[in-house]
Amino acid sequence: MENKNVNELDVIALARELGKKIQQEDVFIKYMLAKQNADNDPDLQKSLKEFGDKREELSDESGKPEDKKDPKRIQEISREMNRCYAAIMTNQSMMNYSEAKDNYDVLMNRVNAIIQKSFEGEDPATADYVPNCTGSCATCGGCG
Repeated sequence: MENKNVNELDVIALARELGKKIQQEDVFIKYMLAKQNADNDPDLQKSLKEFGDKREELSDESGKPEDKKDPKRIQEISREMNRCYAAIMTNQSMMNYSEAKDNYDVLMNRVNAIIQKSFEGEDPATADYVPNCTGSCATCGGCG
């Protein structure tokens, strides 16, 4: 760490402390546990693999030349994908993970926004994340 002044080292040390505090937050702990449970849920993992396989199968069928495509097969694969998707989204591990991930994302967005806005000269005491998502990525300047 050559040519680092004391203030830079203090900021880095504080960032590391912040990292430790984040990992002690209930939101973080719940997210990590929910992620681990989802990763270890055999039914969920089977449904995710099946969905991925069907998505690849649909891509292969859709990518064929027009005269080789089988519209009925594309419809059948789409139905199978919808069935897999429903199984994924109604799986308790996935529902727990999704909720924990949403809460985790809110915390991460708030922390990132405070840091980013502080770098831009805003008052760290009042800087915060302001969600402004319209739901359309076409009108978006980026998340966070």
